Amino acid sequence: MSLLAEHIIPGDSGKVFTTNATKESDLERIKRMVMGVQGVKDVIIVKKVFPREFIIHTHKLVAVSEIENAVKLPGFHLIPKGIFTWQSQEPK
Repeated sequence: MSLLAEHIIPGDSGKVFTTNATKESDLERIKRMVMGVQGVKDVIIVKKVFPREFIIHTHKLVAVSEIENAVKLPGFHLIPKGIFTWQSQEPK
């Protein structure tokens, strides 16, 4: 594995994750849990695609495993999809 695959790099690129959650309340709950991880600056929910996507931006190097563990306890999953936001399915 590489640094880019195992971490979210600070800056505008962020990292795209997909989730098994579908309800609006669950998506917001996941967003709050991810925002609680130290170093996370911004979480964008992409609702127009399925499966739902999150684009996470940080202001320091954050391990993907920290993000995954933050949402795992209540039974959700966030799976890294791509290294850069242009790999999102988000409609342009």
